[in-house]
Amino acid sequence: MADLVLKDTRDGVSVLTLNRPEKLNALNYALIDRLLAVLDELETDNSVRAVILTGAGERAFSAGGDIYEFSGSVARGADVAMRDFVMRGQRLTARLEAFRKPVIAAVNGIAFGGGCEITEAVPLAIASDRALFAKPEINLAMPPTFGGTQRLPRLAGRKRALELLLTGDWFPPPRALELGLVNQVVPHDDLMPAAFDLAKRILRHSGMAVAGILTAVARGINLSIAEGLLVEAEQFARMAPTTDLREGLDAWLERRKPGYEGSWTHVSRPDEARRASLHLDRAARQGETSGWPLPEGRKRRK
Repeated sequence: MADLVLKDTRDGVSVLTLNRPEKLNALNYALIDRLLAVLDELETDNSVRAVILTGAGERAFSAGGDIYEFSGSVARGADVAMRDFVMRGQRLTARLEAFRKPVIAAVNGIAFGGGCEITEAVPLAIASDRALFAKPEINLAMPPTFGGTQRLPRLAGRKRALELLLTGDWFPPPRALELGLVNQVVPHDDLMPAAFDLAKRILRHSGMAVAGILTAVARGINLSIAEGLLVEAEQFARMAPTTDLREGLDAWLERRKPGYEGSWTHVSRPDEARRASLHLDRAARQGETSGWPLPEGRKRRK
């Protein structure tokens, strides 16, 4: 039996491919369970710093939940359907949303139902110009169950989301871009290169800082601004004593590229952080620093 989730890791990026092309990569229970297990493996694999999620074949990213399997669960009662289908799908989208490494959906075709909900949940997404999106659950006389009634309104706004949820109409990549469902739309042949390019632009930074930003946004987005600011401060407090932050500050002061250790190792002596802070303040007062370094070739106005 073919693996339901293919994994190919290179240069710090793991490409996960939903592998049921003959079923338009429909999310049956076994595929969801396998994807959750692979995410667990990647979370603790220090050689992997970003994930790209795509679909096998030329037709679909994922056509959504496996209706044949889901129908059997419904026939056994609401409790079984809730346990087997709803809770399983919600675990998957919540896991993707809260993952502490960036997950980029490379939407290569149909993204209906659960496939669209995966796109909503991941922090970043790029769509092929051949992609197609829809929230068609209402055609089955049911609401979305993997988080679509909650995440899509937060991304697109209440009225625009409700139009899609209540009609079930499909929508093309430019509309998905307008709604905030994807970050970019690219020609089909450029999809994976664009996803790798985005991953590499992230990987040049501290992995711990990336994790802190992902966590702060995922946890804070549904809180009040005051509560969200506490989450933000908490994530900074975790970074403050680390060698990565020390290296980032030193590299900035010395006008060089940083070389991050990529672990939660702390500076050897707490007073190093204080001395560095005083150094930065002194440099600012002397006019040695006047903002973040400009892109190469740009000069600062006097």
